[in-house]
Amino acid sequence: MALEFTDANFQTEVLDSDKLTVVDFWAEWCGPCRAIGPVIEELSKDYDGKVNIGKVNVDLNPQISIDYGITSIPAILFIKGGQVVDKQVGAVPKAVLEKKIQANL
Repeated sequence: MALEFTDANFQTEVLDSDKLTVVDFWAEWCGPCRAIGPVIEELSKDYDGKVNIGKVNVDLNPQISIDYGITSIPAILFIKGGQVVDKQVGAVPKAVLEKKIQANL
């Protein structure tokens, strides 16, 4: 199951992690976010133990969104070693996200 990242745990769970972390910025009211939600869940199962995959609710955690300049959702950041190594804005097929994960493992 996808992790839940918050303003409180983002530093330890994402930035301090030694694994690639995929962060889905989303909101309840966002249709494309709801559409890509099941894909994020699938990826979290597929890469369990290899990649941290989670979600940030932008309405509940505004600071992270501000810090990363998130202006459109869904926005998916690929973070490794505390740095953004790739980004995807908008809902895309699972294969697109898998390709980005593989490229950054």
